[in-house]
Amino acid sequence: MEIIRTISWMSQVARESRVKERIVGLVPTMGALHEGHFSLIRAAQSDCSPVVVSIFVNPKQFGPSEDFQKYPRAFDADRAALENLGVDYLFAPTP
Repeated sequence: MEIIRTISWMSQVARESRVKERIVGLVPTMGALHEGHFSLIRAAQSDCSPVVVSIFVNPKQFGPSEDFQKYPRAFDADRAALENLGVDYLFAPTP
């Protein structure tokens, strides 16, 4: 599994897939992956190739009374689970 860190790199992967007439499956997440995410990934894998899972905790999604810093982050465990599922790409940009 390749980890993609920039939008331009992700765009390049998507363009190359389209040139090869492949359907890119994207499963967007904020990490802290669980069985619900895994079922979406398996569904994408049945219809798409490559499959990209994004992990991005967007600070703009949090209101003034919500604590962005306390949102659960388990990147290493999430990465390992995605590798075990055979995900092609992990898109993990920084804000």
